[in-house]
Amino acid sequence: MTALRPHQKAKALKPTSRRPAKELCSECGLCDTNYIHYVKDACAFLHQQIAQLEAEAHGRSRNLDAPDELYFGVHQQMLAARKQQPIPGAQWTGIVSTIACEMLTQGWVEGVVCVQNTPEDRFQPQPILARTRAEILAAKVNKPTLSPNLNVLEEIERSGIKRLLVIGVGCQIQALRAVEAELGLEKLYVLGTPCVDNVTRAGLQKFLETTSKSPETVVHYEFMQDFQVHFKHEDGSLEKVPFFGLNTKELKDIFAPSCLSCFDYVNSLADLVVGYMGAPFGWQWIVVRNPRGQEMLDLVEPQLDTQPVTSQGDRHAAVQQSIPAYDKSVTLPMWAAKLMGVVIEKIGPKGLEYARFSIDSHFTRNYLYVQRHHPDTLEEHVPEFAKRIVKQYKLPQ
Repeated sequence: MTALRPHQKAKALKPTSRRPAKELCSECGLCDTNYIHYVKDACAFLHQQIAQLEAEAHGRSRNLDAPDELYFGVHQQMLAARKQQPIPGAQWTGIVSTIACEMLTQGWVEGVVCVQNTPEDRFQPQPILARTRAEILAAKVNKPTLSPNLNVLEEIERSGIKRLLVIGVGCQIQALRAVEAELGLEKLYVLGTPCVDNVTRAGLQKFLETTSKSPETVVHYEFMQDFQVHFKHEDGSLEKVPFFGLNTKELKDIFAPSCLSCFDYVNSLADLVVGYMGAPFGWQWIVVRNPRGQEMLDLVEPQLDTQPVTSQGDRHAAVQQSIPAYDKSVTLPMWAAKLMGVVIEKIGPKGLEYARFSIDSHFTRNYLYVQRHHPDTLEEHVPEFAKRIVKQYKLPQ
């Protein structure tokens, strides 16, 4: 029996209020649906509630005194993995697409929320409710732009689907978890990816044109563990640009304010997280947060090579040096940037320590952004785990 849902009778916000988070809106899509009246409680940028939602999703909140949980959230295990038979054209080996395809074809779920691109633009996101394997595979490769994944919630309701897989990033998943009880689902699985520094489509174009030698042929890119941005091009070639050679002055303002105010890099509320930053180069980092996540991993594990996660080096000096460099928009000459990248790759943080480096770098930057632009909400907006991480460093005034 389908329960009555309060949102069907709720009074929608006026059109002028359709983005209550204003400039901090991450365009997750919730405001585009009849669930909009939940947004003041559900939006990650209006109501920070990671600890509460962790307890609801995983049975407990993270242990802030356990170093790995402080950084990576509630988890049962972490490992590195790669597909034995990669999916052609996938951003990496295709673990996310494989999990989604297997769950759908084996009847675990009736639909998958994922993101294709528009026919006109490979980087313009187009969220869909996928009902076939082909539709899932058409969504492979990340779209590094703000994406309204949750605008399909009404379609889910109309479809009558009761078992659903949602693939998304942290801000989308926090809003999803906040309204999960209202969706009328019998089973919800959440497959997350780590996410940082999304941009508008115009911002992405500026990044490509400022950074790549051939922006019109870029298929996908990633900020990698070797401290370089890897651009994959249409002809299969790989272009690498050192982090330290990026035109920070030109690029500093392209990131969405929501991303500069986000402290959920590791997608704390997903059942299973698949990324790259805690794994060796060429492998994927997998974080199993709860029994549902373990079920999802078990489904595809026979198709994977796996190995334990490792950690090497000390991130602290590199993070401390990066804080004023970013704040002052320092850009090194390309020869110096390449040399620094080589040196850091040899002696710098690796594995989980690289993941901590990335988290520390972004959390300190984002803390400064909120402190300067939204000082009245700083204390309640920044979660306790992020405050503890940021306190390790000296921040500019």
